[in-house]
Amino acid sequence: MNEDTLNLEIRKFLKHVGITSQREIEHAVLKAVEAGKLNGSETIAVKMTLEAPAIGVIHCIEEKIALE
Repeated sequence: MNEDTLNLEIRKFLKHVGITSQREIEHAVLKAVEAGKLNGSETIAVKMTLEAPAIGVIHCIEEKIALE
């Protein structure tokens, strides 16, 4: 195993996850505000689950995002 390669691959994966997740959340919030489901001043709960079955990893992160 090459630790430098592993580190770079993990960073690429996390960058992809971060960018796409941010876009998905922003799109969903804007759509919900336009549809009247949110007024734009709420705090919304979010949850991200990381799974790597081959190595037995299941890691869950829960946070809240303030819209205002």
